[in-house]
Amino acid sequence: MKTYKYPLGKQSNTLRIGNLLDDMWQVHDYFHRWQDQRYKDGLPYADWYAMKKHLRELKKTTHPHWKSLPSQAIQEELKRIDEAYVRFFKKLGGKPKRKVRHKFKSITFTQAGYELKNNRITITFREWNPKKQVWSFRRIPYTFYKHREFHGTIARITLKRDNCGGYWICIVTDHTDTKELSATGQRVGADFGMKDAYLTLSTGEKIQHPQPLKHSLKELRKLNKSLSRKKKGSNGWWRAVRQLARLYRKISNQRKDFHWQLASKLCKRFDTIVLETLNLDGMKRLWGRKVSDLAFYQFVEILKYKCQKQKRQFIQMGQWTATTKPCSDCGFHNETLTLNDRQWICPDCGSHHDRDINAAINILRAGIAVNDSARYA
Repeated sequence: MKTYKYPLGKQSNTLRIGNLLDDMWQVHDYFHRWQDQRYKDGLPYADWYAMKKHLRELKKTTHPHWKSLPSQAIQEELKRIDEAYVRFFKKLGGKPKRKVRHKFKSITFTQAGYELKNNRITITFREWNPKKQVWSFRRIPYTFYKHREFHGTIARITLKRDNCGGYWICIVTDHTDTKELSATGQRVGADFGMKDAYLTLSTGEKIQHPQPLKHSLKELRKLNKSLSRKKKGSNGWWRAVRQLARLYRKISNQRKDFHWQLASKLCKRFDTIVLETLNLDGMKRLWGRKVSDLAFYQFVEILKYKCQKQKRQFIQMGQWTATTKPCSDCGFHNETLTLNDRQWICPDCGSHHDRDINAAINILRAGIAVNDSARYA
């Protein structure tokens, strides 16, 4: 499955989408509270089918206004709730939590409720006609910026609202995105770092990270200070919240752009890429904000996707594989090596090593050895 994301832009009728999301939040909030109350009363968990049956009863009795909501969108929301509880029962995640109104940001259509043509999506809204005393349908068109074509059969469409108040359309298709590159015959090991370089390659190259969060700290402090002076919930407070959200979005986009470009360059140059596994939770406890700014995990996930798409071999070493202290020439383990030692000379063979380049060479050799042993096992 592949997702294509397009911005809707500023339109006068996007207020209807916001109202629709707020109404769908009521469904989300009600059924989470209902599941909690059933648990307190000693009743068993109500699955998706039980929630659908209860929904039909609510539309006839206490919540007739829910008839105006898209039925398939409500069913998709109930599926989300059910899947979250199933994961919780299988101990794959924590207990599902209710979202507050402003954090409920998406609604999904599967087959009905919309019509897509070129760069325009038409959404069907149900409205109550007080004169005729019947439900009527009203089709509202929205234009989005279609900066690229989508391919494949549409599986579902999701409308999203971001923290900045903008709206997006996400089109999910069954398209398999592959773009096999020609072989280069080159292999590389990469060592992550926080001091000298973000990524050190076994070829001797060092790649620096732009660290967008670090360079935006002054502006972030300024906007946070401005936000703290506003009365919570006022129009000025919401404007300050939007300004802060736009800056965070800019920082995130800068970081993602660097990661995507770096992953593309590595895939074009090398057939096999070997990385190490890091204890990111432990690193965050030690260095905190800088680890989050570098976003090691995000880069690894992007690189995995690019390697799969372009038919490159991706290998990730185990966390406890020794790569820093062994000499890449003779294999001697330098047990006296500390974090402050950026350059060192092997006591056994006399080779001079850059700490990170030596680790990258060891990562490459260990990754190839593990891959060869797995192939012939």
